[in-house]
Amino acid sequence: MIRFRFGSESDVTAPVDDRLTVGDDRVIDFLAKVARKLLAPAVARRHPELGSLGFFMRPAELHRAVTRMRREDAFVFPRGNVFHVPPANVDTIFVYSWALSALAGNHNVVRISERSANAADTILEALNEVLGDADPVIGRTQRMVTYGRDDAVTAALSQWCDLRVIWGGDAAVEAIRKHPLRPSARDLTFPDRTSWAAISAAGWRAADPATRREAVVGFSNDAYWFDQAACSSPRTVFLVGEDTADVRAEFVDLLLEVVDKRGWQVDAAMAVEKRVNAYGLAAAGAVSRMDFPANTVTALSLAAVADAPRRWIGAGAFPFAEVGSLLDLVPAMNRQDQTFSHFGFSPAELRAFALELGGRGVDRIVPFGQALTFSAIWDGYDLPREFTRLTTVAS
Repeated sequence: MIRFRFGSESDVTAPVDDRLTVGDDRVIDFLAKVARKLLAPAVARRHPELGSLGFFMRPAELHRAVTRMRREDAFVFPRGNVFHVPPANVDTIFVYSWALSALAGNHNVVRISERSANAADTILEALNEVLGDADPVIGRTQRMVTYGRDDAVTAALSQWCDLRVIWGGDAAVEAIRKHPLRPSARDLTFPDRTSWAAISAAGWRAADPATRREAVVGFSNDAYWFDQAACSSPRTVFLVGEDTADVRAEFVDLLLEVVDKRGWQVDAAMAVEKRVNAYGLAAAGAVSRMDFPANTVTALSLAAVADAPRRWIGAGAFPFAEVGSLLDLVPAMNRQDQTFSHFGFSPAELRAFALELGGRGVDRIVPFGQALTFSAIWDGYDLPREFTRLTTVAS
């Protein structure tokens, strides 16, 4: 499970007797031990985001994922060889993708970006520590690799795999897709996505101060863990109701307090970039007001819902727009939109919003604090089933 360099397909071709099955006990045991490493208090203090990953790989969660893979109407088998290309800006996503694929019994190669941050190193250390006592089949069938811009290696891995999983921006997806797959293989892509947040003014005012603060803590985790660059991190905040100025003011004040207490930082270069992007939106007429109370929080007033930017502006940049109801947002949503995090709405309001969207956009509707919580259903894909193949028998 170590980082290493290789240059040919044979380096990642496992012997035929290294077969794994869907829900293989050896894989479950390995992942569960890695989870315990990631849930250790010392690790959680350094990298709080790894706590969610550790929870995801607990035995109960793993068995639940395996159950999702099972079928009564068909035999379920591993898809085969899977090549994962995760993004550099979210350095835990590769583990979720890889873990589900390994759980499905696949042989995996994961390309770890050379630009991955410290959390990725912590994960790799945990994997290596557990690997020493794991069944040798794990080391032979699961590979984490790092290599530079080497089209020959990417091309070889693309020819080797039965499924290629590409995470990243549209440009990254297109760059990898230049390398052809075998006719029987296919791609599973996770390109550029945009995510939103919404606050019910009525729900906010009805909540007690402790609940409001807890909501802002959850929102800050969603936004700041990956410098607001994760596909599921909220960007624009929609204030739903009438005369929402008081809600926005209290929300921003609480966010400033929470971010300061948590020690989130935005470096000078990013703060400058954020201002440049904000002034660009203002020059284009999309923003009518800008507030810079601190480097960590920038609040922008949008001229209209349609002006909500889908591109990343900078860490801690939050455009705000007011609408009368959730249904007013439906025309502005499209297939690029992924996660819609919320506070203060009733279940009936959220269901009505999802039904009105009708699949035109937004794959996930979750409470504040759960935007980054990975699920087996992601970007509209049922991943446990994507990583398997079916055989039917008729008699």
